[in-house]
Amino acid sequence: MEDNPKHRVEAVLFTTGRFLTIDEISKLAGIGSVGYLKQILGELKEEYGKKEGALEVVFENNRWKLNLRKEYIYLTEQLLSDAELDKPTQETLAIIAYRQPAIQADIIGIRGNKAYDHVRKLKEENFIVTEKFGRTRLLKLTPKFYDYFDVVEDKLKERLDGGNEISLEGLKTL
Repeated sequence: MEDNPKHRVEAVLFTTGRFLTIDEISKLAGIGSVGYLKQILGELKEEYGKKEGALEVVFENNRWKLNLRKEYIYLTEQLLSDAELDKPTQETLAIIAYRQPAIQADIIGIRGNKAYDHVRKLKEENFIVTEKFGRTRLLKLTPKFYDYFDVVEDKLKERLDGGNEISLEGLKTL
């Protein structure tokens, strides 16, 4: 099989599953010319735009991503919520995200002792990092959180606070 630079870029976008800068794509795909890489990305965006498939190439905030079209997100939400994070853990993550950075003692006070298990799971899944903060811990969101839920940090609170209830539901659908 012929080594096609466009296929390498497409493979990088597919494999990483997150927004990437031109520099990151350049390194991962082994393409040194930024101009050539931008041309390839433009062609991929156009090709995916013409296809009637479930995927699209997205360019946002000077970063690129191979993404699921919005009309198919409902499929992955059910799969992801069933596979990775149970509802109580998602609710704990929503509160951590809303308070960002959050004090673990406050989260435990709100969510109860089971939240210790939620924090451990969220840390294992790399959605949060923790650091010592007096006699408790400070909980902070990781880049994986922002990429996974496809949200920009300064827009997070307004997207979480869609009504009276804080929830992760609105993140993937907006």
